[in-house]
Amino acid sequence: MNTAQRPGRLAATLLAAALAGTGLTVAAAPAAHAAAFDAVAKLPIATYSGLAVDSVHQRVYIADQPEANSDGTVLVYDFQGQRIATLQRELAVSGVALSEDAATLYVGERGRVVTYDTGTLQPNGGYGAAYDSCGRQLVFAGNRVWSTSTYVYQNYQCATASTTLNMLADGAVNSTGWIDVGRLQLAPGARGQNRLLMGQPKESGAANPFLTSFDVSGATPVRDAARRFADGDGKGALDLRDMAASADGTKVAVADATAGTRLLNAGDLSDASGQYPALPAGATSTAVAFSGDGTYIARGAQAAGGTPDLLVQSADPADGTPPLEFAFEGSLDGDGVAPRGLAWSQDGSRLFAVTRGGTGQSYWLHVIQPPAAQYDTRFTGDLTHSPSGAVAGEPLSVRGRLEWDGPAPAQPLKVTAVREDANGTHQLGTATVKEDGTFTVLDEPGLVGAATYRVSFLGDLAHRPAADVTHTVTVGKAPASITLAGPEEATMSEGVHLTGTFTAQGKALPERATLTVKRTDRLGTGTLSSVTVAADGTFTIDDLPRTRRQVTYTVGWPGDDLHTSATASATVFVGR
Repeated sequence: MNTAQRPGRLAATLLAAALAGTGLTVAAAPAAHAAAFDAVAKLPIATYSGLAVDSVHQRVYIADQPEANSDGTVLVYDFQGQRIATLQRELAVSGVALSEDAATLYVGERGRVVTYDTGTLQPNGGYGAAYDSCGRQLVFAGNRVWSTSTYVYQNYQCATASTTLNMLADGAVNSTGWIDVGRLQLAPGARGQNRLLMGQPKESGAANPFLTSFDVSGATPVRDAARRFADGDGKGALDLRDMAASADGTKVAVADATAGTRLLNAGDLSDASGQYPALPAGATSTAVAFSGDGTYIARGAQAAGGTPDLLVQSADPADGTPPLEFAFEGSLDGDGVAPRGLAWSQDGSRLFAVTRGGTGQSYWLHVIQPPAAQYDTRFTGDLTHSPSGAVAGEPLSVRGRLEWDGPAPAQPLKVTAVREDANGTHQLGTATVKEDGTFTVLDEPGLVGAATYRVSFLGDLAHRPAADVTHTVTVGKAPASITLAGPEEATMSEGVHLTGTFTAQGKALPERATLTVKRTDRLGTGTLSSVTVAADGTFTIDDLPRTRRQVTYTVGWPGDDLHTSATASATVFVGR
């Protein structure tokens, strides 16, 4: 299953009062063990085309979108994030839709639309369709299913090809006569209302892409409201990623990759009098979804690092309650919400988010049940490090303390850390916060100079994130040392035999050290042959002195970028 259930890694900010008495409230439980969770399932697909939520059977259907000659897959998960079935098709699939009574699942294929009985998960029919080579979209609106279809010879032509709006009826997928350029996006109007939304993506090449709606109460769709967004200078054009109608049908929310979240009046698609706050800086809008009772809106995005990728907040833009924020980051979560990757259960108790990561070929399903309360966190005091004299290539500990309000966490909190030095930013992983709030980040700096450690707490479902804390350490060179031993007296005829050891702490040398050897006597100072240190760090020197009396031998190593220099001397009285 590759599924994890945990309350960790998600940055959360939502006041308890905002959740009281709504579909987001969880079942009563001791505060330290609230029923809130984020179940995460790694999806066994490399493409994604659609998401449908079955609140009757408590199932989630996720369709991939493989190449034309590949088998297609629809994954079926329960509301706990466990995969319970895989609907395997011999032909590529794209798009899923669910009838309003949740009795029938519609799955798009290249030459037809297949139906499944949701009670048995067995195929029970289908609709013949015009061939589609770019990926169908399917939606249920006005008590029937609507589909797109596009035919091209090469996939690269899909973005700018002509796309047809189709209606499923009498066992076939029939063209409605509405055709336009690009991968046209579809979305249903409010539940129970006879309205269909259509939008043109920016990649179509249209200078001023459109958004429109259709009345689908009759035998054929009738276009009513329509809008293009660019001004007289061509600025502000729509960059559509997703759209969703509010539960009461009065508003339409649009995920615009350039403008963020647009809130429109459904009647004429004009700007609503109130708008949602801007997404966090650096976040690109990808998805929107209203909860079933219309109380909340979820806004998905793609953002780097700890910047929130998902906000859950009141559907009323005038409500200033801070949103519940989620930051997806890395191989356990994905890097952001996929376009059209959000859907709610009908009662609003769970939000389903499909995230994607890497190059866009990895996907995850998050089943989010928001908690009943959120608590503040903060780092207290300054970070410290030991040992006080940090050196390159030696272990270093960075210590700090995190405080939190409310009850003790049900599971230990985690902080993340990075080191920033002249070579860039280095991820140091996570550190566990102890019961008293203390934590230790372990590192081995590999560069001499300033190293700045940044520690973050991204929050979890019960705790808001804390402001980052930083600490700069001056990293020095690791010490090197030489010992040199020889006899107190020697003779010119028998010579001098000296032994020594060389030690360099920190990072291991790439090659064995080569030491210089100098001899100083009453005739002056001269350089002898250098010696190479053995694997165990030892070396020997043999010399025939050129004169009597005191002779001093000095051994040296110049050091390198990560190690200090070292010298050692030994004096021998030389007789005949």
